[in-house]
Amino acid sequence: MPELPEIEHLRRTLAPHLVGAVVRTVTLHRRDILRHPHDVTTRSVGRRLLRDGRITTLARRGKQLAIITDDDRTVCIHLGMSGQLCYQSPGQRLPRTDHVHATWHLESPSGRALGRLAFRDPRRFGGLWAFDSRAELHALRWARLGPDGLDVPARDLQAALARTTRAVKAALLDQAVVAGVGNIYADEALFRARLNPTRSADAITAREATRLATAIRYILANAIEAGGSTLRDYVDANGDAGSFADRHLAYGRAGQPCRRCRETLTGIRIAQRATVFCTRCQP
Repeated sequence: MPELPEIEHLRRTLAPHLVGAVVRTVTLHRRDILRHPHDVTTRSVGRRLLRDGRITTLARRGKQLAIITDDDRTVCIHLGMSGQLCYQSPGQRLPRTDHVHATWHLESPSGRALGRLAFRDPRRFGGLWAFDSRAELHALRWARLGPDGLDVPARDLQAALARTTRAVKAALLDQAVVAGVGNIYADEALFRARLNPTRSADAITAREATRLATAIRYILANAIEAGGSTLRDYVDANGDAGSFADRHLAYGRAGQPCRRCRETLTGIRIAQRATVFCTRCQP
């Protein structure tokens, strides 16, 4: 599943193509990809999905992306496990045209064709949420998220961890604790902070929470600069894969030597998710 670095890199690669563009038409190929369709009729679906709006902002919170127009209409996009947002210049074709569920056709304010934005999601765990305003998005969807992982304060992190007896790895996967961290970057941050993922979250000390918050911010920032981690489906707006998977020190490396101490890395399951750590470096 794309996590914060992948979505932030996607936002940065999409922005030059989308900001300032007018959404001339919208094609929704699957109605069930619009997660709140109860008040959306066939005639209104285009407007709810930003038709005739000029895109002014691409925002992100955790793993979620929002496209906002000049009249404050907002579409929130979650890529789920396999979702992609791909930009096509005029005349350019998508590498894959199957499983495309929504397409936005873009123009300049003067009417010149600028290309298309396509939402593709083979496994359909992702989706679109349409809101009348950015404030409505925050109230109904983003308010339930914890601090964004890129700037999570150590004090807030420790306070959230202190409220649960779950393993610290399981707590980090909870988007109400810290928004944007998933399985990949939880393993990487815990490794960098030298914290055992099985530790009870409420036992993490203030000093350890500071180490962990610093590690989370560092890992996420570096992953963004590398374009994120492409394991299977993820590509950015230009169709390019991320390279941070080449730098993983823990995630996906069970049974391999620790790059810090050469001890064999241990693989277990926490909260039904594969977890990798070093028993020597993360006692």
